[in-house]
Order: sequence, then C-alpha cells, then structure tokens
Amino acid sequence: MFPGINPHQMKMAMKKFGMKQEDIDAEEVIIKCRDKQLRIRNPKVSKIVAMGQETIQIMGEIHEESLEKFTEEDIRTVMKQTGCSKNDAKIALEKTGDLAEAILTLMKK
Repeated sequence: MFPGINPHQMKMAMKKFGMKQEDIDAEEVIIKCRDKQLRIRNPKVSKIVAMGQETIQIMGEIHEESLEKFTEEDIRTVMKQTGCSKNDAKIALEKTGDLAEAILTLMKK
C-alpha cells in the first residue's frame, strides 16, 4: 500500500486504528466512463475498510480506450464520398457497422 514500509508493520498499525485491508485477486479492472473506458491490466487491487467506509485501491497498467466505434476520420470519409451530412454519416456507420457498407448504403439513396 505504501512503498518502502514493512508490510507487517503496516498491518499492525492499520489494525491498531481499526482498519482492515483485503487483497482482491483480480485479473483485470475496467472503469467505464461516458466517452471512454480505462482497462487496467495486471492489477493489484486492495479493499480497505476504515471508519465504516470501504475504499478500493487499484494499481496496474492503465490503457485508455475510446467507446466510439468509428473515428472522426471515418465520419469525414463517408461525408466526402457521399456528400451527406455528419449526422447521416454517423447513423449509416452505426446502422451498418462498416465503413464501406455505410458509403454504399448512402450512395443508393
């Protein structure tokens, strides 16, 4: 929990103050935000209970991932190829799930 401190001494001090720490054997932690998610690989997860409050501490390799299926570049490509609006391009991409298919669908209209 605290670098450079003897783990046994830390446990004794925490016990003295009525705190408990439990290690959680997690393989991966995912935190979902509105526009992205944080994927934490090889995590070291600890649950700490102090004064009736539970706190989770997570350490590991953090990888940030966008939740958007398509990039702005994909949307611009569809707009350029079909002459459609940004909104129409987004709808076509979401509906078809494929860049080329979205262009072909909009060109048929």
